[in-house]
This record gives sequence, structure tokens and C-alpha cells, in this order.
Amino acid sequence: MAPRVLISDQLSDAAIQIFKSRGVEVDFRPELGKDRDALLAVIGLYDGLAIRSATKVTEKVIAAATNLKVIGRAGIGVDNVDIPAATAKGIIVMNTPFGNAITTAEHAIAMMFSVARQIPEANGSTQAGKWEKTRFMGVEITGKVLGLIGCGNIGSIVAERAIGLKMKVLAYDPFLTAERALDLGVEKVDLDGLLARADFISLHTPLTEKTRNIISADALQKTKRGVYLINCARGGLVDEHALRAALDSGHVAGAAFDVFVEEPAKENVLFGAPNMVCTPHLGASTTEAQENVALQVAEQISDYLVAGAVSNALNMPSITAEEAPRLVPFVRLAEQLGSFAGQLTETGIKAVRLEYAGAVAEMNTRALTAAALTGVLTPLLQTVNMVSAPSIARDRNIQVEEVRRGQTGAYETYIRLTVVTDRQERSVAGTVFGDGKPRIIQVKGINMEAGLGPHMVYITNEDKPGFIGRFGSLLGDAGINIATFNLGRTEPGGDAIALLEVDGEVPADTLAAISALPMVKQVKPLRF
Repeated sequence: MAPRVLISDQLSDAAIQIFKSRGVEVDFRPELGKDRDALLAVIGLYDGLAIRSATKVTEKVIAAATNLKVIGRAGIGVDNVDIPAATAKGIIVMNTPFGNAITTAEHAIAMMFSVARQIPEANGSTQAGKWEKTRFMGVEITGKVLGLIGCGNIGSIVAERAIGLKMKVLAYDPFLTAERALDLGVEKVDLDGLLARADFISLHTPLTEKTRNIISADALQKTKRGVYLINCARGGLVDEHALRAALDSGHVAGAAFDVFVEEPAKENVLFGAPNMVCTPHLGASTTEAQENVALQVAEQISDYLVAGAVSNALNMPSITAEEAPRLVPFVRLAEQLGSFAGQLTETGIKAVRLEYAGAVAEMNTRALTAAALTGVLTPLLQTVNMVSAPSIARDRNIQVEEVRRGQTGAYETYIRLTVVTDRQERSVAGTVFGDGKPRIIQVKGINMEAGLGPHMVYITNEDKPGFIGRFGSLLGDAGINIATFNLGRTEPGGDAIALLEVDGEVPADTLAAISALPMVKQVKPLRF
């Protein structure tokens, strides 16, 4: 059955055609973005949801989205999506961070020129026939210091343009490395240093609890008198009331805002302030940007629903369309190793350690780790997947460690997963053979080779004569057919493991009889 996608905001015809050309059934219903009740009534029918900013994907909408697998936002901001609720339900949330980056950066530069030369107000005055030439005394951009708060995709483009305008660029961004700053030609500084030195300040950071009101009354007091402030990022980054006071006092010479705390901004404390330039969230409003993000979100959603490729996801490791075919068998292996260990774990999990050796160490291990955690946690939680598993592990204070190394031992490549509990460590290792099927190659340090089927029985026992015969007889008496039988041991007469696939579930009384055998230490039915 073809996957089905709902487009609940305006999106270009070209984007709709992309969905159709990829074999995705698409319903274009842009009126639903502003009608929450209507959206709630139909959202359960869809595998994918493509939106812009009008649709509010709330916790209630996500609860009603019983089949939803992916939400794609045509644009960079996802303030209108409850990402934690989507993650908890295993829904991937994607955005399109590059489609409108140039357009938004250009708007910030345009706003900087506008406020520096008072262009909007001078335009209004001139068209009113006043010719107030001496009233509109501006400042040059050349040679001035631009402080960027945030130097990611958009901030870095602004930096490049500003350097071309012969500005000195400072950048405050905790994620900006010294090497990246050097490549961009910017000076990395702390926030106080930026506030004290900048002639112009431009914001290019998401709105989070850490960045909310990052330009506060206290921050404004640390700036130069005569500073200019530009915000084309997110409303809420600046304390609007504090900025109005600073504009009225003349401490801030001018401000240019494309975004506001409440939008649409029909009224705002900043309106009417001296040298205040305002636009109605036009940062991404160019023909090129609107088309780019629409096409990009259609491609991303289609790639995921059709090929399993994940790109620009905010709550899931990326998997390219090229690597997906090679990665899929190892994703399945990682999840089965996790499931194996998880089903055998009966106490609280403190840590999960993953060792990637050989060729698999060069693959997308973030995706593999997410798959392994899914397997580990599923026996405990049932409704967990690669999207929600990493966040659930963090919430439960489960420490996750990845180790990569070159080829060691007899196998060209393998994954070893170790679960650490209060009482013990349990490890299981596996690989993928040429047929693309996962195999177990080691359990608790004991070498063995076994495929995994839907119904398995795991037994630890003493390596003594008579065990296999008695065990086999018990299964035979219960009418249970053995599909595969795999054995391993530490040494003759030492600890041994039996792992077998059976054709159906083993009755509880048969498991109890096996457990009662004198040489048996543990019996556990496993499902895969």
C-alpha cells in the first residue's frame, strides 16, 4: 500500500508532483492548517505530514496521529511542532535548514542597511513631499563591527556578506569551533565581549530556554551607546519592552525586526519607536526560497517513506539514500543484539556500551546505536523506536557509550553490545554475512554462530553429558519442533550456552521442566 501524505499548508505544485512521482499518495488540503478540529479528524489517516508555519502540530494532534511516521516543515523553524511529543511517539520531525538560508541572510543585510540609513522613514517623508535631507543622517557600514549572536547556516552567510562589505565580524556561538571561525574569517568571542564591542548586532539563533531574552535589559546596558540591533531570527530573543526603552532613550540608535514575540503582530510595543524598521516575517519570503523549501521537504518526506533515508531530522540520526541499503542489515543486527540483551535483562539498566569493529565502524553508528537502544528498551516499554529510544535512554539516566576500532579477531566486522546493570554485565556480539542476514557470534564471551528466528530458546547450563538428550526429549514430548540448534562453551565441562530456534512458542510448563533439569542454570524464551 502506498504511503499517504497530507499537505496542510500552502505548498507549490512542483512539490506535490514530487510526492506523486515517487509513488506517494498526497492530499493537498491547505485549509486544514488553520482548522485544528478538522486536522484532528483526519490526521490518523496519514503516514506523513508536510507543513509550513500555519499548522500547529500540538500534543493533541500527535496523539490523534495513529499512523504518522514523519512531519516535514518547509522552513527552518519548528516552533509550531511539539517535538518532545513527536519523539515520544516515534515520529520523525524534519525541517529544511538550507532552502531559505540565503534569503534570510540577505534580508538581515537589507535590514541592516535600512536602519543604518533610515531608508523606510526617509522614503515615507520624501513621498509626502517634505524633502527632509538634513533630518536623515545615517551611518556607514564600512569599517564597523558586526556582532553575530549565532553563527550557524544563516549566521555564517551573513558573516561572509558582511566581510565583503568590509565589516569586522565577531561571533558568539557556543557550538562554533575555533577552526570554523578561522575559516569564516570571524573572531569568536563571549557574549559580554560581543555586546561591548559591536556597532551592529544581528541575531541568528533558535529560540530556546537558554536564548529567550538573550538581549535583555541587562544585556542592552552592556552595549555601546548608538548600537543598532537586527533580529530576523525568532521573536522572543529580545526583550521588546527593554528595547523600546533603549530606543526612546537613544542608547540604541535603531533596530530592524522581522520577527516578534506574538505574530501576526497587529500591535507591538516597538511600533512607533524612533528609527524602528519592521517587516512582517519576510525572512524566507522570496520566490526562490519558497520554492526551494517546498521541493526540499517533499524530497525528504518521500525519501524516508519510500527508501528509509533520513535527512535534516531534529530527533533522529540522518541516513542518506546512498548508505541506507548498506546500513539496513546492520540496523537490523543492532536492534536484534539489543533485543537479545534486553530480553535477558531483569534488573535496572545503568549503561549500554556498543563496540563497532572493522567496516561497520566506518558506517553511521549514530543510527546503529539508536537501533540497538530500541532493541534493548522494547522488552521494557513496547512502544519505542529509533526516534524515541535515545531520548528515553537519556530520561532514564542510561549511559550510552560508543567505541570504534579496526578489524580484530576472525570476523571482518562485528558489533558487540554490552548491557550493564546493578548486578552484572551481559554482552552479545554479531555480524552480517554475505547473504545480508544477521548472525550471533558470541554470547557472554562464549563463541557460537546462530541466526535469529521469530521464536528462540536461550539456555545456560553446565557442559555435562546427557543435557542435550534430556532437553530434546522434553521439547519432543511437548510437540515442539527444533529448527536450528547452536551450542557454545567456555571449556570442556565448563559453562555452556544453547541457543535454538523452534517452530512456535514453548509452553510455560515445558520451560519449567527444562529449568528443573539438574545441569540447567537459566532458561529464557526469546522473540524476534
